[in-house]
Amino acid sequence: MPQLQTDSRPATARRSTSADIALIAVFAALIAALGLAPPIYAFGNAVPITLQTLGVMLAGSILGAKRGTLAVLTFLALVAVGLPLLSGGRGGLGVFAGPSAGYLVGFVFGAYVTGLLTRRFGERDGATSSFLGTLAATVIGGVLVVYAFGVPVQAWRLGLPLPTVAVGAGLFVVGDLAKAVISTLITRGVRRAGVRLPD
Repeated sequence: MPQLQTDSRPATARRSTSADIALIAVFAALIAALGLAPPIYAFGNAVPITLQTLGVMLAGSILGAKRGTLAVLTFLALVAVGLPLLSGGRGGLGVFAGPSAGYLVGFVFGAYVTGLLTRRFGERDGATSSFLGTLAATVIGGVLVVYAFGVPVQAWRLGLPLPTVAVGAGLFVVGDLAKAVISTLITRGVRRAGVRLPD
């Protein structure tokens, strides 16, 4: 009589799915928590400086492209239904029609690109090359991609020339690069601790 074999794959898949959901929720909460820091409206800019970009960078670099993107989408969905999770206590559909709308859309693509490039360039041999690869991935995804969406939409919503808005946004690059370095240090610390997420 043949022996029955128990297929553990469904149980493993359920555990994996539960873990994914938990991680996505944790990083969505992290992005929201970073919004507790008050926004800074510097140089008369209509779009504030916030710490939430750091959360987007971490979501992409630590969770990877897929989970990081889902974490950002979860966060934005909560904002869309009215929860005041953006820095300064903002929320609701109205924020997606304001001058910062492009940056919010950029969060999604920024997390995806950061995760994609971190996987490709941040896992190189050697501490220095891994750090530089992760930093490059974070700058490209978490800064350049976010700006690529944010600056044109800001110019459109405010009725200002694109070069004018681009110059104004450039004043914040140093701060965003500092956030990219912090994100890279945290990500490398997580990796050194032996945390690896499957694709």
